[in-house]
Amino acid sequence: MTASPATDPLQQLVDPGYARPLPASLATGRRDLLAAVRELRTITDPDLIRSWPWKGGSEEEVRYGFYRISESFELAGIEAQETLRSAGVARGRTADRIAPVTAARWDLQGLLLTLPDSTWDNDPGAEEWTIRQTMAHVIQSQRYYGVGTAWWQRQAYAADDPKLPATVPDPVYADLPSEEAEAEGTPSEVCDRLDDVVDRSSAALGGLPIDRLAAGARWSGFAVDIDFRLGRWSSHLREHTVQVEKTLVMIGHRPTEVDRLVRLVVAAWGRAEAEIYGAPNAEAAADELAAAASSARITAADVTGYARG
Repeated sequence: MTASPATDPLQQLVDPGYARPLPASLATGRRDLLAAVRELRTITDPDLIRSWPWKGGSEEEVRYGFYRISESFELAGIEAQETLRSAGVARGRTADRIAPVTAARWDLQGLLLTLPDSTWDNDPGAEEWTIRQTMAHVIQSQRYYGVGTAWWQRQAYAADDPKLPATVPDPVYADLPSEEAEAEGTPSEVCDRLDDVVDRSSAALGGLPIDRLAAGARWSGFAVDIDFRLGRWSSHLREHTVQVEKTLVMIGHRPTEVDRLVRLVVAAWGRAEAEIYGAPNAEAAADELAAAASSARITAADVTGYARG
């Protein structure tokens, strides 16, 4: 869902001066990442032992192409961080707390990208959620985390203030999608929705001043501070990534080696992205990641060609 400014609680509750928009080149890099993944997923496990020319004219197996792309993302993350440091760009404590969410998001996406669409609605039994139901919860929770955190920081209560409200008022969430609506559509559309929700909440809140992190809030009814709520963003995604893994076991889905390697590639991108996620004036650093993704797309096509013989 892309809300209009008149109905978007994030725009209503957070000073726009705190926004940390996503650099355009980071979005370009993501597109190249996903294009590389589409190539790599055409490789089968038996193809992995085929020869692939690599460093210095040597030959290794096709499977090394996956690891090479992962290594290139790890290096790009280091170089992007150095670019920020050389420019004197300080991300700030709030964005530092938020940044791990993008690593967690891409690890989950790396898992989801390897799954046949049919697995999403395969009932695991024992009243456990399907993957689609789990994603409905994940997306709505992240949307509520963003909007709820925006509301709490605006109230400016101390965490130990006896007047700390018991909950966010229902009208704050009134225009947000239902949990069921969050997971409507194809798996690809749902994955895009997750990205949109994570990026929108991160962009809106990434520049909050450090003093706002001490403001009182609640989580599961307990009095906490904003800092605690931000730390929950990544761990909540990790929690339900584990749940999806357990669901796959219950429905009898076994990942291939290629599936596992694709997930490693996507997770490596997420770790690189986390190095700069939420930083102000991060365009040059994001260019480093985009260049690595463009190169990965070329490598993926090369590896795939050798895999096909």
